Amino acid sequence: RYIEFCKSTIPYVMSFRDLHIVLDCANGATYNVAPAVFGELGARVTTIGTEPDGLNINQGCGSTAPGLLQETVLREGADLGIALDGDGDRVVMVDHRGEIVDGDELLFIIARSRQESGHLQGSVVGTQMSNLGLEQALAARNIPFERVQVGDRYIMERLRANDARIGGESSGHIICLDRTTTGDGIISALQVLAAMLERGETLNELKAEMHKYPQTLVNVPVARRVDLEDGRIRGVVQSVEGRLGDRGRVLLRASGTEPVVRVMVEGQELDEVEALAAEIAAAVQAVAAG
Repeated sequence: RYIEFCKSTIPYVMSFRDLHIVLDCANGATYNVAPAVFGELGARVTTIGTEPDGLNINQGCGSTAPGLLQETVLREGADLGIALDGDGDRVVMVDHRGEIVDGDELLFIIARSRQESGHLQGSVVGTQMSNLGLEQALAARNIPFERVQVGDRYIMERLRANDARIGGESSGHIICLDRTTTGDGIISALQVLAAMLERGETLNELKAEMHKYPQTLVNVPVARRVDLEDGRIRGVVQSVEGRLGDRGRVLLRASGTEPVVRVMVEGQELDEVEALAAEIAAAVQAVAAG
């Protein structure tokens, strides 16, 4: 019944018979049903990560480790690859060139498809970590975008509060409330494949309208709580933001699960981004040291 439900989330007449897909199920929950979904829709499916032993879930495979998928797509000459995670709620994809297509890019593809079909409802919801390129690509199409705290629960809350339908995280946890009630990697992947067929484009072409900004994340270990509003930190952050202007952004947040402060800097040039992140991280370390 679940397989049939997944298939029902794309047009009934749609077939994947001309697609060769490499499917990585992360030795997890989807190892049995996911190949059936894509196979019954006509695709030629090469599977990896479909031999769970109770211990190997997500080990060197799946959406959290897509290197194996990239290698397999290139070796097999496949049209694309799909990597699910262990419990099946996240997905990242790989195009025919072996390039990763992450959650931000998949979210853009799905939102654009909904807009083009006239079925986009409300704002697209991302998080503080969503790439600036996603925000800009949506803005270019006059699609409103909102950011919430990191975590799918916050995305779901905002979607429901705004009667909106599409949201997601860079990790590939995408929520399509116009198709189902929660994040579902199989259903999210199906929406991307449907967009490919509707546009007659490869996955590589499909993502080209969105230009991702280089992003660096530095985890700064701290032995005690650090006031991120401390003048020594704020001064450096403001200096960095001034140098970036509208070419990037800065995000500082204390981890809720680890004794670290996360410093994220996004910009147009990777070298600059890394240097600026290191500058802020040094300020955080100095304050943490007292």
